[in-house]
Amino acid sequence: MLKLYNRIALFRTERGLTRRALAEAVEVNPQTIGYLERGDYKPSLELAMKIAGVFDVPIELLFSFSPFPPVADALRRAGEQ
Repeated sequence: MLKLYNRIALFRTERGLTRRALAEAVEVNPQTIGYLERGDYKPSLELAMKIAGVFDVPIELLFSFSPFPPVADALRRAGEQ
């Protein structure tokens, strides 16, 4: 079974949202957001799309079957340009 990686916590923190606030926005229990962020639970397509909608980003910026590169790497590359 494929592992599903996500950046929910990164986007949530960047936007200043609590787990509870995100959960209310997508109509799930706050514990579900914690399970998602830890990778203990895979969202339905509907839930993944709702979360992407809250952050107004394409779903592939939040979820991937490959690990996301660390933010520090992206910042370092940007500084080199």
